Amino acid sequence: MTYSHLFLRLGLALVFIMTAGVAMAQNGLGNSLSGLPAFTVVDNSNGATTYSLSLQILMLMTALTLLPSLVLGMTSFTRVIIVLSILRQALGTQQTPPNQVLIAIALFLTFFIMAPTFSQIYEVSISPYLDGQIGVDAAVDSGSALIKDFMVQNTRINDLTMFSEMAGDEPYATNADVPFSVLLPAYITSELKTAFQIGFLLFLPFLVIDMVIASTLMSLGMMMLSPMLVSLPFKLLLFVLVDGWAMTVSSLVATYSTM
Repeated sequence: MTYSHLFLRLGLALVFIMTAGVAMAQNGLGNSLSGLPAFTVVDNSNGATTYSLSLQILMLMTALTLLPSLVLGMTSFTRVIIVLSILRQALGTQQTPPNQVLIAIALFLTFFIMAPTFSQIYEVSISPYLDGQIGVDAAVDSGSALIKDFMVQNTRINDLTMFSEMAGDEPYATNADVPFSVLLPAYITSELKTAFQIGFLLFLPFLVIDMVIASTLMSLGMMMLSPMLVSLPFKLLLFVLVDGWAMTVSSLVATYSTM
């Protein structure tokens, strides 16, 4: 697995430190990074690598910085939040529900959709690592393989083929062979297309109501009355009668193929 996607800033910092250490050694100022004790990497006799506390904190802060991007780009959050935003616009309720509520709903639905994948990642990767049964590299490899399976299953073949051809890669034999540099943009592109397709289907019935209300007002000569103002209660009534929130949420969850 290529770590540059998760620890780009850490890599740049390490390159700078290593370069400084080599320059110091060449100038006779030292043979190691002893001048920077906060950034030390020790290779143990058993083959494992021990990082200093400062490096561990730096890695943790870098991971926390990139965590929102990972949540947006590697889970179902993108599709859910786009569909909910289009639904709010179709209803014509302006800022109701507010953005904070939509984001909360999208996060909870994301956790629900991703629960099978997260459970397998914990059982296969996180739990053995915490118990000391496997190392960091093995835990990352096993966890990334599971998230790759979820992303490939929910990515259109056309999108994946397009990005693989642009990268100059051959067809992949297994899901594990797909690099994240190809899978991430393909998955995001596929999610955007699916979200707008679902949003279009949600928009149609409300558009019909707006057209009927606008035609009725024009035929009655009520030009000064806003059609959006009159159609809003009818759209809300229709949405409540058909249990729109439950239908929307269940349809969104059903569009995903989980393990």
